[in-house]
Amino acid sequence: MKRQSPLATGLLYIILGILFVALAIDNVERSGWNWLSYFIIFLATIDLGSGIRFIMLHYRLKRLQKNNKQS
Repeated sequence: MKRQSPLATGLLYIILGILFVALAIDNVERSGWNWLSYFIIFLATIDLGSGIRFIMLHYRLKRLQKNNKQS
């Protein structure tokens, strides 16, 4: 089984986060701020934060591999 890169995983989480933000905006426009709206925003926050962390991890690993090849 091939390992998925942190960049691909990060982009997937970012896309999911954006989707949850769009769903939350739609939910707020239809029914106002209720518990479901807050929950969807919470999920979007977790996904966007995880996506950013995975993308940062990708670039850190890339930088470490570059430094190891130079040594």
